[in-house]
Amino acid sequence: MVSAAHRAGAIQAIIFDVDGVLTDGGLYRSDDGQEMKRFHAMDGLGIRMLVDSGIEIAIITGRTSQLVTHRCEELQIKHLYQGQHDKLTAFEDLCERLQLTPHDIAYMGDDIIDLPVMRRVGLALTVPDACNEIAAMAHWTSKRRGGNGAAREACELILKAKGLYGEAVSRYMI
Repeated sequence: MVSAAHRAGAIQAIIFDVDGVLTDGGLYRSDDGQEMKRFHAMDGLGIRMLVDSGIEIAIITGRTSQLVTHRCEELQIKHLYQGQHDKLTAFEDLCERLQLTPHDIAYMGDDIIDLPVMRRVGLALTVPDACNEIAAMAHWTSKRRGGNGAAREACELILKAKGLYGEAVSRYMI
């Protein structure tokens, strides 16, 4: 069996789900019905480290939220697919756009809607509170929960496997 670290060394792009991965999965609403999401700063820095290291980042999410659009702009994530109830179609479009094979890509998800893509990618990542079906087929599980640094762990896994972690950290050591 091929280790997650070995698989991570071949990754050229990573896709993140949002709810339950980049957030805690809670759906928060204000009194006036406005949706709110909580993102973790450590995840954001991990994503920026990947971007600065030349790794492509994408988001494929089943929901649509202006908050996610703003977060992608902040982190310079160029590939955003929202309202995707069939995530495999978005995944195939991304592969074509980036001219990558499924094995060049990692995906981090937590629920059944993520299964079709996670079965195809070279590295399937998840969080500790993922549904049973995802937990059973993932190549790697973070120690931290979604929205609490789980994505950062995934970013570091890839950077370290590719030998890019030291250089990525050194950009901040002025």
